[in-house]
Amino acid sequence: MRLAFWLYEGTALHGVSRVTNSMKGVHTVYHAPQGDDYITATYTMLERTPEFPKLSISVVRGQDLARGTSRLPGTVKQVEDHYNPELVVVAPSCSTALLQEDLGQMARSSGVSPDKIMIYAVNPFRVAENEAAEGLFTELVKRYAAECPKTEKPSVNVLGFTSLGFHLRSNLTSLRRMLKTLGIEVNVVAPWGAGVEDLKKLPAAWVNVAPFREIGFQASEYLKEQFGMPAVTEAPIGVQGTMRWLKAIIDEVNRIGAGRGMAPIAMPELREFSLDGQSAPSGVPWFARTADMESFSNKRAFVFGDATQVVGVTKFLKDELGMQIIAVGTYLPKHADWVRSQLEGYLPGELMVTDKFQEVAKFIEDEMPELVCGTQMERHSCRKLDVPCMVISPPTHIENHLLGYYPFFGFDGADIIADRVYTSAKLGLEKHLIDFFGDAGLEYEEEPPEPVAVSSNGHAMSHAAEAVPPPAEGEPVMAPAPDGEMSWTAEAEKMLNKVPFFVRKKARKNTEDYLRGIGETVVTLDLFRKAKEHIGG
Repeated sequence: MRLAFWLYEGTALHGVSRVTNSMKGVHTVYHAPQGDDYITATYTMLERTPEFPKLSISVVRGQDLARGTSRLPGTVKQVEDHYNPELVVVAPSCSTALLQEDLGQMARSSGVSPDKIMIYAVNPFRVAENEAAEGLFTELVKRYAAECPKTEKPSVNVLGFTSLGFHLRSNLTSLRRMLKTLGIEVNVVAPWGAGVEDLKKLPAAWVNVAPFREIGFQASEYLKEQFGMPAVTEAPIGVQGTMRWLKAIIDEVNRIGAGRGMAPIAMPELREFSLDGQSAPSGVPWFARTADMESFSNKRAFVFGDATQVVGVTKFLKDELGMQIIAVGTYLPKHADWVRSQLEGYLPGELMVTDKFQEVAKFIEDEMPELVCGTQMERHSCRKLDVPCMVISPPTHIENHLLGYYPFFGFDGADIIADRVYTSAKLGLEKHLIDFFGDAGLEYEEEPPEPVAVSSNGHAMSHAAEAVPPPAEGEPVMAPAPDGEMSWTAEAEKMLNKVPFFVRKKARKNTEDYLRGIGETVVTLDLFRKAKEHIGG
């Protein structure tokens, strides 16, 4: 197990909690040392709900191990007596997995009915957040889904929405609104808001909607295999993605409806999907053709994150906003082949597959794209580099768990993403203009001048420079250079500062590389111009 300050995925326990904390009447008991309830703090900080996480710790202590005793049976019994859940999910931590204890036997000795206990003995050394969450949800569906009559009206299950999901409530609201416009009912949303009884009636729906490749996809595959339920697995990201999503649902529902003698569903007028019911459901097709947005067309974009968001956002940026995709990456190697297949024709080179944020940060620093779409890790990296960045994927920041309606799915989501692209890059453009043209007459309070001292020969100097002799007449003024780096004259630095900030670092590097190659050690104004002409800038 690799330890680091920042990880793209949480632990297996975090994935288990995302599922169980989403559900009604389900409680988690972790067999773990004191302190593994850190997950509680994560949920209370980020999850915008009044409920407290449904989680208890069966504390493992050294003296208990020495005595050959366990607190797990007592903890399970206390949870039963106090919370009376429909189901208790028992899982090990990475520490207790090493003990190789029989959690099932210990849990059964609690006296709680075995029907109310589920042992999820995931290996926390080999399995991380998403795989653990997907595995547990699939096991729950296998345990409870039962044959039952189909609903009379067309209906769908919405699978994969979990606690701490990316823009969870807003995305779910967007899907519900579109399904209602189609006249399709929602049978069950799971695991979010579902209980054991809800899982039992999953097969009653006509179609499963599983937009996330990370969580819910395996459950939809099981339901398809066991109950013959078709699934729509594309995420409705962007206007074009949403249109494909709507068409896929209509096609599946009409195919089933035809066998039941029902009239087919027709695609409604698009204005019926809009918030006001009168205008176009999204302004993206129009906005992408305006002068404002065209100024960002062919700008270089880098996309990195989980599988679902990376595929959807890459297609949206390329197909609908006309941006140039310079690279795409994911931190989920398990889904890398799927991402490659979905983005065939979109990838300019090899797909970047890494879970080390330092490698992603290095790529951004080397390439200096005009826009980065990534996780909160990339947001931090870009802030240091003055590169515009928008968060499009977990892991997220508190600003991605909002109270208001802020979807990434559907027509409304297309507008949100386009706005984020525009405002993220626009702020960068404004900064570039200020750098290039100065303060444009804006009044700023000037900083007081640095105190100076007069030397014995009459030269004025700052206190910090008293020990440095003045340059000889005609000698260029040098900007200080760290060891191992080239020196720049003040005139050359001034000219460099007129280069747009988002390519300035690269311009400096290219200039120095060229001048080193011709044997120069100091960057003067003339040499900078010479390098610029040679490079073609």
